[in-house]
Amino acid sequence: MRRALLAGVALFVLIVAVVLIRTFNFTPEAPSTVELITHEPDPDVLAQHMSEAIRFKTISTQRPSSSDPEQFEQFIAWFETTYPEVHAAMTRELLGHTILLRWPGTDPNAQPVLLTSHYDVVPVIPGTESLWKEPPYSGNIVDGYVWGRGALDDKSGVIAIAEASTLLLKKGFTPKQTVYLSFGHDEEVSGREGAGAVAALLKERGVQLEWSLDEGSFVLDGLIPGLDKPVASINVAEKGYTTLQLIAKAAGGHSSVPPGRTAVGDLAEAIVKLQNSPLPGGLEGVSEEMYDALSRHMSFAQRMAFANRWLFSGLVESTISRIPAGNASLRTTIAPTMLSASIKENVLPIRAVATINFRLHPRDTVESLMEHVRNAIENDAIEINLVSGNEASNVADTSSPSFAAMKQTVVEIFGDVIVAPGLTVAATDSRHYALVADNAYRFHPVVVGPEDIASFHGTNERISVDNLVRATNFYAQLLINVNE
Repeated sequence: MRRALLAGVALFVLIVAVVLIRTFNFTPEAPSTVELITHEPDPDVLAQHMSEAIRFKTISTQRPSSSDPEQFEQFIAWFETTYPEVHAAMTRELLGHTILLRWPGTDPNAQPVLLTSHYDVVPVIPGTESLWKEPPYSGNIVDGYVWGRGALDDKSGVIAIAEASTLLLKKGFTPKQTVYLSFGHDEEVSGREGAGAVAALLKERGVQLEWSLDEGSFVLDGLIPGLDKPVASINVAEKGYTTLQLIAKAAGGHSSVPPGRTAVGDLAEAIVKLQNSPLPGGLEGVSEEMYDALSRHMSFAQRMAFANRWLFSGLVESTISRIPAGNASLRTTIAPTMLSASIKENVLPIRAVATINFRLHPRDTVESLMEHVRNAIENDAIEINLVSGNEASNVADTSSPSFAAMKQTVVEIFGDVIVAPGLTVAATDSRHYALVADNAYRFHPVVVGPEDIASFHGTNERISVDNLVRATNFYAQLLINVNE
């Protein structure tokens, strides 16, 4: 008995020692001393150009026929007039209203690269215009901010890339690698006619990019619990986008003599079963790499849990899953979004339909998702209709020289921030460009905080002039770094 007790104590002491040693060794890389770099863009010019860009109502709607092509044409004309150095040094093609520029490099054997953003915007919700502190298409410059739809998503990317290119051209910079600049006109409605057409054209011409850089994440300040530093999340993959319809059918009739179960009841049961059957998740692949980088900067107790996942994996993953954003990083998400059934309150429906939107984690496929849904609802009478199915993207390489250059550039521009790979949970044009890029990265170099999140596709969208300056510096320095 005494031997067993001593053995148990010895085992406990050993486990504690292993846990503590692993925790003390689980630390971030030693910070490197880097002098902040600026290419001295003129803040007033940046703000003015951003303001002018916002005034064009380049709105993408679900029905393309309701968009105003004249606004897109006027933006293209303004862009050419505003950036003459860019258009003098680069060749331009228009694919619909998408602008594709080619900046020839000096090394014909070097793989080209792509910087991209989009200048179309989502509509302002009718009736909410009065909730804006500044009119949504005014581009007003107030208290160090430029206000209006597209300020963050994503005309600021277009402006910063164009301004950075102009600065470099004025300094006599010529890239070794050919640089493509692509500014999409329909990202908010799938990007098929814009980025999709650009990717198809490059593929037809045999162009294979070393890397592409699009929107998809930011420098996140105060948005990740447990961290007291901003996080620059350079996202290396994008979740897939799949929509299914669940359809229940019944005989119909008068609501005064209903059967035991109506089509709506069958459909409701299927939705509840599906939501109660989340897809398997976990810290692996992109998610594991991201949390490995972040958790090294957390408190001792949190580092202990992450450093010893062999012991605490269940606790770690359940804790992350309780936060919607954390849960989305671990698994494919399930979101019922639309319902339709009877045409009148006293008419039993013969058909009830639920629309479910899924964002596919890279570990899942559309086929495996369909199988999961069938097994979860356990009702062969419910029809499952695939409305759209886009697989998750490939995962870009975090050990590549291009990722290292982006990481270096972030530190040179933003200073003491945590740089980590991440997973984009929404859809971007990168899903098209990834077809012709060895590595597709997603990062918009501006700082966003809790107060900014609601403005994406919402009310009071704005961007600080300081952010425009940093973004311009980032793109200029990135092109210098990758060419070195």
